[in-house]
Amino acid sequence: MIWGLLTAVLLVAAWPLAEALRRPIAARDGSEAPGEFCSLPEGRTHLVWDGPADGPVAVLLHGLTIGSHMLDRLAGGLAARGYRVLRYDLYGRGFSDRPRGAQDRAFFLSQLEALLEARGLGGDLTLVGYSMGGAILTAFAAAHPGRVRRLVLLAPAGLGQTPPRLADLAVRLPGIGDWLMAVIGGVVLRRMARAADRAYGLPGTLSAAQSAETRFRGFLPAVLSSLRHMLAEDLSGAHRALAEATMPVQAIWGGQDEVIAPGARARLAALNPGARQLLLPEAGHGLPVTHVAAILDEIPAACTH
Repeated sequence: MIWGLLTAVLLVAAWPLAEALRRPIAARDGSEAPGEFCSLPEGRTHLVWDGPADGPVAVLLHGLTIGSHMLDRLAGGLAARGYRVLRYDLYGRGFSDRPRGAQDRAFFLSQLEALLEARGLGGDLTLVGYSMGGAILTAFAAAHPGRVRRLVLLAPAGLGQTPPRLADLAVRLPGIGDWLMAVIGGVVLRRMARAADRAYGLPGTLSAAQSAETRFRGFLPAVLSSLRHMLAEDLSGAHRALAEATMPVQAIWGGQDEVIAPGARARLAALNPGARQLLLPEAGHGLPVTHVAAILDEIPAACTH
C-alpha cells in the first residue's frame, strides 16, 4: 500500500515537475532571433520582415507547433514577388512570450490586432495562413473584411481536423490530458516531427527546431490550450461571412494530409462557393515547405495586386 501511495504521489508530481524542469523562455537568447521584437499588452512578440519596404503587406502565419521559421522559403518567395512580408511567432511559440490564458479565437486575434496597430498597418492586407494560422486569419478576415485584400489558406484548420490519439485524449480528459501533455507530450511531438521529416522529405532543421521548442517552458501548455480552444472551434460562420463579403479566398490542400479532415475541402465549397480551391494530390500537411513553388503560382505577384 505504501509503495502504491508513493507511486501515485510521484505520478501526480511528474506534471508540475516536468514543466518546471524545462528552460524558461527568458533563457532563450534574443540575439539568436532574426528580425525584431514588439512589446504588446500580453507580452513580447517576435516578428520578421522580408521584401521591399514599399511593397503591399502580406501577413504570413504559421501553425500549431512550429514557429514562423517554418515559412522561411515561402516568405522569401513572396518577397521576391514584390510583397512586404510580415511573419511573427504566435504566443507560446518561437521567440514570443508565453502568456497564460485560454488560447482561443479572441486570444490570437488580440495578438494580431495589437501587432498590426503597433506597426501602423491598417488595411489592404494579403493574409496567408497555414493550418491553425489559417483558422486565425479566417477569423480575422471575417471580423475585419474591410482590411483584407485577399485570404490564402494553406491546409487550413477550422473545418475539421483528425488529431493524433494523444492529442485527442489530452483535449478530452482535463487533468489526465494535462499530465499526458506535460510528461510525455514532448517525446511524442519529437517522434512525430522526425517521422514527418522522413515521410515528406522535410528539412532536418525543422525536426531539430521542433525538438528545441518542446524543451522550453510554456510551449506544451500552449499547444494543449490551442487544441482545446482555437482548434476546437468550427469556423463555418466565419467562412459564410467571407462569402457574403465576396472576399477573394484561395485554399490549397494536400491530398495526403494526415491532419486536416478529408471532408474539409467539400465543406469550404458548400460554405463559400466563390472560394478558389486547389488540391495538390501528393502533398502532405507540410505543403508550405514541400510545395512552395506550387503555392506561389497561386498568389498574384505584388505588381498585379
